[in-house]
Amino acid sequence: MSTPCRILILGAGSAIAQGYARARAVRGASFVLVGLNATRLAAIADDLRACGAQGTEVVTADLADLAGIETRAAELRASFGEPDEVLIAYGELGDQVESERDLDAARRAIDVNFTSVALWVLALLKNRPPQVPLAIAAIGSVAGDRGRASNFVYGSAKGGLDRFLEGLAQKHAGTPVHVLTVKPGFVDSPMTDGLAKGPLFASPETVGAAIARAVEKRRRVVYVPWFWWGIMTIIRHLPWVVFRRLRI
Repeated sequence: MSTPCRILILGAGSAIAQGYARARAVRGASFVLVGLNATRLAAIADDLRACGAQGTEVVTADLADLAGIETRAAELRASFGEPDEVLIAYGELGDQVESERDLDAARRAIDVNFTSVALWVLALLKNRPPQVPLAIAAIGSVAGDRGRASNFVYGSAKGGLDRFLEGLAQKHAGTPVHVLTVKPGFVDSPMTDGLAKGPLFASPETVGAAIARAVEKRRRVVYVPWFWWGIMTIIRHLPWVVFRRLRI
């Protein structure tokens, strides 16, 4: 797949998004960067231009505002044209204990990590000419592969997103629309600041570069780093009698 000329990044302030955008910028892509923090987005835009981006536009928005998604998506398409590629990179790890005792917190975790992402995808596809190519890459998580006691609210949201993207990929199989689900393991980013780092952690640059390669190769699913495929295959296939005793 040739390098797309226009890339829309939702959640452009994330470390993974920045790693991905740098990998694309060196090949001359242009960007529409959407996120909450205007100052951070402006700094990222400057960095991408220094890396070789042909152009950068910055838009501030609350991407998890469910009521505003359809309008905001239409505004982006009208202002900047149809993107060739979309990366959806925002999300919140949340707190499992808080989500169990505070239903508002649980709802936010589900809305940020699943509902809003699904609605953004649908809004960006709505009334899009079917012959126009589009690559959609959305960041899920290995946490969505099997429900675990330690993070089942966040994990269920990512699991729901996995099924949504899988169905979308099947719907558009054989068409110019390509759908990629990205499943990172632990990433050394602000989202995981509270976790002790270990050998399973990857850098945002590593994850971002892997996403760029997967889009070019038209992969449907990519585990990042690669060894998470093996880890999650084992976890998914553990018998319940064994799995229920694990504290993971």
